[in-house]
Amino acid sequence: MPRPQFATLILSFFCLISLSSWTLHAQTLPPARYDGFVYQNRPGDADSILIEAFYDPVCPDSRDSWPPLKQALRYYGSRTSLVVHLLPLPYHDNAFVASRALHIANLLNTSSTFPLLEQFYEHQERFYNNETHNLSRASVVKEMVKFATEAVGNSYYSAIESGFNDRKTDLKTRVSFKYSTSRGVFGTPTFYVNGFALPDTGSTIDYNGWRSIIDPLIKAKKGKSEETLHFLL
Repeated sequence: MPRPQFATLILSFFCLISLSSWTLHAQTLPPARYDGFVYQNRPGDADSILIEAFYDPVCPDSRDSWPPLKQALRYYGSRTSLVVHLLPLPYHDNAFVASRALHIANLLNTSSTFPLLEQFYEHQERFYNNETHNLSRASVVKEMVKFATEAVGNSYYSAIESGFNDRKTDLKTRVSFKYSTSRGVFGTPTFYVNGFALPDTGSTIDYNGWRSIIDPLIKAKKGKSEETLHFLL
């Protein structure tokens, strides 16, 4: 092999190795902040019960599980906190685009994230597979921009549109997906309470179900606090 060709081959090889190493390093780095959307900007503390919900914005079961969970959160107040993680399921054609819209909304105006999620659940059928079967990806994104603008605000239309061309929002959506799968989540809705998975992935928990889960935890926490107080006295 002539020297110039050999030198070119070696250079190409090292460039490939360097690129592969950089890509691998980038993919293994943790994100800058913990994944998920905090409900009502209430991150909770060591004394609150942490609920983590893994949702798909166009999943009917996720939609049906939200009202009773919201009712339970309203009842318990500061004694509970909620973080929602997004898991766009691959058999829902528009789940990734919808999840990306939520990340864009959260970046632009955090107070619009959950209103947009609820808007998805109220008008979910607009983005079902059959409804968009004959639409191109670009057309779906265009509809999604209009849809998200209704929740975020008309003045954000251009910013939302630009968000779909921003690589960062694509990566955020991928990170959410990877985070969910790293927790062993494969269906929606899935719930974790204080770090432990609840059984029956994909099933809706009604209000009484949430009460039966959380009431004993609060009672146990209260009993422990009283024990500590008694010991100190």
